[in-house]
Amino acid sequence: MSEMLTVPLHDIAHGRSGDKGNRLNICVIAYRPEAWPILVREVTEARVLAMFAHRGASKVKRYVLENIQALNFVIDDALEGGVNSALNLDTHGKTTAFHLLSMDVTVPAALVGNRNSENATG
Repeated sequence: MSEMLTVPLHDIAHGRSGDKGNRLNICVIAYRPEAWPILVREVTEARVLAMFAHRGASKVKRYVLENIQALNFVIDDALEGGVNSALNLDTHGKTTAFHLLSMDVTVPAALVGNRNSENATG
């Protein structure tokens, strides 16, 4: 069995986010095909809801976009009422993908390579 590591989600995926009223939308996209099963297994509705509980999120719906190896999350009540009423500096929710990408996931070491040498070179 290969060695497993706990890493931030951003090591294996990238994301985009946006808003519609008080609803937040975040898409998480695998960098490599080998990361896709990990996204499906580890980035669940329950874990995403827990990550946005501090913002008042009440519900998360996950859509699996298998053809593009991405997950789309629709998160209700996460934008403090939306653009016109929120006092939050990021009323559109554009930076919230970065928050989700900080989630820890467990991956085979081979999937992330030698992180120390990558960080040392660039």
